[in-house]
Amino acid sequence: MTLPRNSKISDMVDPIFDAAAYGERDVLIEEAFRRRIAIERKRTERSREPFLLMLLEAGSNQNGVNFDKTLEGIVSAMQSSTRETDVVGWYKERNTVGVMFTGLVVSDKNSVLSTILGRVSTALQQEVSLERFNQITFSFHFFPDDWDEDSSGRPSDPVLYPDLFSPTRDQRTLLRVKRVMDIAGSALMLIACLPLFAIITLAVKLTSKGPVLFRQERIGQYGRRFTFLKFRSMRINNDESVHQEYVKQLIAGVAERVPANANGEGVYKLAGDKRITPIGKFLRKTSLDELPQFFNVLRGDMSLVGPRPPIPYELAAYQTWHRRRVLQVKPGITGLWQVTGRSRVRFDDMVRLDLRYAISWSPWLDFKILLRTPAAVIKGAY
Repeated sequence: MTLPRNSKISDMVDPIFDAAAYGERDVLIEEAFRRRIAIERKRTERSREPFLLMLLEAGSNQNGVNFDKTLEGIVSAMQSSTRETDVVGWYKERNTVGVMFTGLVVSDKNSVLSTILGRVSTALQQEVSLERFNQITFSFHFFPDDWDEDSSGRPSDPVLYPDLFSPTRDQRTLLRVKRVMDIAGSALMLIACLPLFAIITLAVKLTSKGPVLFRQERIGQYGRRFTFLKFRSMRINNDESVHQEYVKQLIAGVAERVPANANGEGVYKLAGDKRITPIGKFLRKTSLDELPQFFNVLRGDMSLVGPRPPIPYELAAYQTWHRRRVLQVKPGITGLWQVTGRSRVRFDDMVRLDLRYAISWSPWLDFKILLRTPAAVIKGAY
């Protein structure tokens, strides 16, 4: 299988180029190359055309002139053996060279890898000695990538997400501020709501059999799984298949609105769910069933503000672009969706609200969302 040599230049950003003269083609510096990986992921989400990221690591035991010659040979070989539409840059400055192959027609990944590896190996052997060639480490990473099905629930290939797993210094500072807000806010709420905890515990215990707290596996940031807490609002030993089917319809955009009790507006909710107890209906309507999630915030699984954490079978039905809502920020008790479109917007629009928050979040935005949350709850938790 041969790789397509499309002469059309793919979408570009205004990159910062490395001025080092490793050949005729420019080589993106690390910051610009990693930014380009993020852009290619988003392009692939829209076009559904996969790309391949190839990394060539020169090794960590080399130094001096020999190491520089190896790097120079790698870059020169990549410039001569790749297409103009492919992107060459530093994945790790002065250590690992990356190439993004875009516009691939992938019917057989093994054939694509074999073709690229053969071409690149031939070019490298013309630029570096056999000894240096044997010290170079190759790795290949396709996007969209598969997600692990084991208990980790994480993307199987974090190499494709350098922008998410390596925040900048400013981002780290803001994340520390957010964490302080989470700890202080959740601790204060737990103390203030102690009487409510006692009353709800008694009400749940007296009206239905089973534990007071409902524990469920949910997906957090980066796809990590954690135990999600709520006051139990359903009967025990119920069948989840009804909800699973509804979730699939909701994500696919074929779920129908149902009338809301309060003002007649249509909402996207599973109507007439017989699994819910009488006290559970009240807890859900008032969002009091969410109170134990302050323990999740205190433990660091969640934040006060962020997207709602999905159930594993919900994540399994996601399109590729939907996944970003569980990658970019921690899940939260409340969020932009809750205070603007709660249950009144389609699933895709909910994801867009979550992504808008993930891009523009700040401690001040969190504070404003928290201030708007009580009014949103009073207006109607359907």
